[in-house]
Amino acid sequence: MSEPVERSWVEPETSEPDPVVEAYKKDVDRTLLRANLARTVEERLQNLARLQRFGRALRRAGRALR
Repeated sequence: MSEPVERSWVEPETSEPDPVVEAYKKDVDRTLLRANLARTVEERLQNLARLQRFGRALRRAGRALR
């Protein structure tokens, strides 16, 4: 039988919430995260492509103003 793989990235089981994580949670809109996770991989990639096109357009506009 193979040995279990050590997964250091897994949060340790604890009954107390991490104060650092809790401090960041208040500033994160989790509704947007949930909405994005409800999308398919293809939809997420399409959104990423749109965002990249928008970024390129902003850079071009910024260069045109110089």
